[in-house]
Amino acid sequence: MRDVIREYEERVIAGERLTHDEGCRLAAIPAGSPDLLDLIASANRVRLHYKGAKVDTCAIVNAKSGACSEDCAFCAQSAHHGTEAAVYPLMDGAAIGQAADAAYAAGAEAFGIVAAWKGLREGREFDTLLERIRELARKGKGHVDGSLGHVPTVEMATRLREAGIRTYNHNLETAPSHFPNICSTHTFQDRLDTIGRLKAAGIRICSGAIFGMGETPAQRVELAIHLRDVGTDVLPMNFLNPIPGTPLEHATPLSPQECLQTIALYRLMIPEANLMLAGGREVNLRDMQSWAFHAGANAVMVGNYLTTPGRGPADDFRMIADLGLIPGNGHCEPAPAPAPNPLRMVAAGA
Repeated sequence: MRDVIREYEERVIAGERLTHDEGCRLAAIPAGSPDLLDLIASANRVRLHYKGAKVDTCAIVNAKSGACSEDCAFCAQSAHHGTEAAVYPLMDGAAIGQAADAAYAAGAEAFGIVAAWKGLREGREFDTLLERIRELARKGKGHVDGSLGHVPTVEMATRLREAGIRTYNHNLETAPSHFPNICSTHTFQDRLDTIGRLKAAGIRICSGAIFGMGETPAQRVELAIHLRDVGTDVLPMNFLNPIPGTPLEHATPLSPQECLQTIALYRLMIPEANLMLAGGREVNLRDMQSWAFHAGANAVMVGNYLTTPGRGPADDFRMIADLGLIPGNGHCEPAPAPAPNPLRMVAAGA
């Protein structure tokens, strides 16, 4: 298997694409096998070839929390599930600005606004949201991103771009063959349609997955092919952190080796994307978080997640420096931890 992995590595570096069957072969490597270390080493070389030593960083704020009409099985903010997630309307501009200032002070390059609802609709609330985006963009401290659900028209996507949105997060979540087991209130195609409208409006795409929701290794490959086809620029690698009260509360978390194997698989399948460590990494990777960069990751979400805590940004910047990597903000030393903030910076899809 070592020779096969090295052959795949050389082909990917040469610009070739791995097939579905070849991806499944990598996904089937048993945990604990020496072949897994060979896969990680190859993914690291592919990362260095395509991305170098830079690590991108971002944070986001849960600007509208809870009472979401969608029934996504992983989400604590769904109105269909009995969780203890906070419920509040869209934050005012000052509160969002405070969260953005804390994120940039912690060292994040980009800051995104997240809202728990089905999607955008024309009207007063959308106009208010656009003004919140403009306020952040005018500050000019970093990139302004969004994760605001379904976008029904290219015209609305264009207004988001004109207001200042640079990148929009809309995760595909899981393979189309598994998607009906995770959500019934919208379809996989609905998500593809939103991504198509965003791309038509000239917005960069942030789209990834939550792994560990009962999908098979082959379905992880299936999803990788779709993410590659939509041309995602940033690919959040979320790992399920089961939340009490959700349908997936008793799901067994992935092992650290499974997480690393998935990251390495995605680096070889989608070498040009920014693979971003996001929700659930502390719970699933535990002491092996730093290995994720050797396995192919080149970006990280800093701060807390939607309804669960992360670790301090200073710890992440120290980890980046210890690995000999360089955060995208250019600071090689760990950034100081920000003052306690009542707002929760969160990771998309967590």
